Amino acid sequence: MKDIIRNRWAKFIFWALLYLLWVIWLGSWWWLAGLGVIFDIFITRKVRWNFWKKRYKEGEKHSAANDWLDAVIFAVIVVTFINIFFFQSFKIPSSSMESSLFTGDRLFVSKLTYGPRLPQTPLSIPFTHNVIFGHESYSTAIQRPYRRLKGLRTVQAGDCVVFCFPDGDTVLTKAPVEDYHTLVRMLGRENVIRRFGPVIVRPSDKKDHYVKRCVAVAGDTLCVRDGLVWRNGKQQEVWPGVQLSYAVTTTGHRLNPKTLDKLGLNLGELWYDATLPGYPMMALTADGLEQVRALNNVVSVVPNIDRDPSTSMDGPRMIFPFTENSGWTRDNFGPLWIPAKGATVALTEENLPLYARIIRDYEHADIDAALAEGSYTFRQDYYFMMGDNRHNSLDSRYWGFVPEDHIVGRPAVIWLSTDAGRKFPRNIRWGRFFKFL
Repeated sequence: MKDIIRNRWAKFIFWALLYLLWVIWLGSWWWLAGLGVIFDIFITRKVRWNFWKKRYKEGEKHSAANDWLDAVIFAVIVVTFINIFFFQSFKIPSSSMESSLFTGDRLFVSKLTYGPRLPQTPLSIPFTHNVIFGHESYSTAIQRPYRRLKGLRTVQAGDCVVFCFPDGDTVLTKAPVEDYHTLVRMLGRENVIRRFGPVIVRPSDKKDHYVKRCVAVAGDTLCVRDGLVWRNGKQQEVWPGVQLSYAVTTTGHRLNPKTLDKLGLNLGELWYDATLPGYPMMALTADGLEQVRALNNVVSVVPNIDRDPSTSMDGPRMIFPFTENSGWTRDNFGPLWIPAKGATVALTEENLPLYARIIRDYEHADIDAALAEGSYTFRQDYYFMMGDNRHNSLDSRYWGFVPEDHIVGRPAVIWLSTDAGRKFPRNIRWGRFFKFL
């Protein structure tokens, strides 16, 4: 067995077979030329492919700098390959998915589940996504068309999904975390650019990454009623981590912080209003709701549901499709049909706001031509995403559909979780180490 493992022909056959399987998966036969490289590495050994690595003579002292260079180059190649085709690390930046995913969770995102998306902007600094030291970490000198390899399955309703933020195509340099398109609707384009610009335009694969739960897939009809999702006429499962906001009235005293902490509440987002008296906005899961109602000093628990757009916390310029007469709010939304690849919709001035962004920005088609024709056929699938923290999540209710070419992958495992509001070692959530999702 040792002789077989050490045999150069056995090594060549092993790596050649693995490489051939990768080329078949990739579906680009030009890469078969790489078999010649593998043959030379193991058999002919004519070319120094690792030309940066010093060849030492017997007894010659090794160079630490050269050894480090060799290790770094090897790590960059291997990790980049893994990040593109298999897994990528991702950190939860906000509380929009609590109590399913917490702020500070670090995930490995599986690219294999939905199929890895090949880089459209390949010229990028290794181990960065879009920014390094406050500047863009990529070049758009080379742009490739969207292409996704075969995955294990497609996106399904109920999946937690990492995707590129649809509104992230335009970023304000002085306010990079703000939604440019929302600010333009609220303040006007010239005013926004003057105050927060100039703007940076990013390709679709270099937009910021978000994670939400997919609540409706292409071809579905979605409706939100009093904060609960209905899909194709049936109420959707309420997952254990889904939270709604409630106004909690007490007997006039604050609730014990230790009690709130045991309930898993985000203390950084809770505030006590003595005029209520109580907590105007407390995000609770179904289980947490029952526990809070059972507390001795709690008088009432009332859901914060937006039913009337005129009194809603979010006006019509905030809620998709941003029309004055939609009648939709964050908690009463739809019905809305989710566009599917190959499906044709009758296009009118009335329903154009639903599909204008798709036609113009995601599929780069002519809106005027589509209106003149009276119909439009979609070129890819779309999805509707919502955060589990339903009243503290900017999601598809605020920016519309997520195109299929924006999908990155599915969270697979939490490998580390920390709480920024606590000091070490209490900031480490030990119970979430290597938690599979």
